[in-house]
Amino acid sequence: MFFVFNKQKIYAYLVSIFTVILLFFVASMINQSENAVQTAAPANKLLPIYNVETEEPKVAFTMNCAWNADDIDSILKTLDENQVKITFFVVGEWADKYPDEVKKMAEAGHEIASHSDTHPHTNSLTYEQNVEEIKKSTEKIEKLTGVKTNIYRAPYGEYNDTVIKAAKDNNYYTIQWDLDTLDYTDLTAEQMWDRIGNKLKAGDIILSHNGTKNTANSLDFLIKNIKQKGLQIVKVSDLIYKDNYIINSAGTQIQSK
Repeated sequence: MFFVFNKQKIYAYLVSIFTVILLFFVASMINQSENAVQTAAPANKLLPIYNVETEEPKVAFTMNCAWNADDIDSILKTLDENQVKITFFVVGEWADKYPDEVKKMAEAGHEIASHSDTHPHTNSLTYEQNVEEIKKSTEKIEKLTGVKTNIYRAPYGEYNDTVIKAAKDNNYYTIQWDLDTLDYTDLTAEQMWDRIGNKLKAGDIILSHNGTKNTANSLDFLIKNIKQKGLQIVKVSDLIYKDNYIINSAGTQIQSK
């Protein structure tokens, strides 16, 4: 069998090959450029506190409250039995619906912090709107508990420079997390522990939520396993540094020398 190529066909093949190579090269250059920007951005980006550098064997356990309140009594009972105090991040509208639950948390000695007023996507809000979300929720919390919080967590773990600056300018510490139980996906206690157990270390901030299928009945198991690793569970305000600190590019809060 013989293949016959004329000059016109050869020229067309060469043009096609050259075009593919050129497009691949351009795409690679664009990708490298984007990666360079993404790598450089954190140097100037404002960050929340993901965890804390500390030699003390303690971690903060946090619970977001934005849905129902059916499990609050059970959660508070488990915390009391284990002699543990945690930080509840409460949405203002949730506090409006469940004021008695907020009061119970505070009376039991837990920290009640802001999780915004209406649980919006804060990255889409203006500076002024972010300030309003924080202040409205903290005012509601103070009215119910008598304590003005300066601890804040943005909804959805969402933030940008505007979100962080709105909080910082008004003397709020913005708190993220570095360990997520993923309890809202209906994981069992064992599955949650499998996610966080091997990673757990001093200074970590753990995320959980009330109003899920398994959080309340998993709490005792998680607390006991955390303690077995020699770690004390504390409130966020008892873990973070209040002044003389930096936050590095990984979101770790470090005490200044």
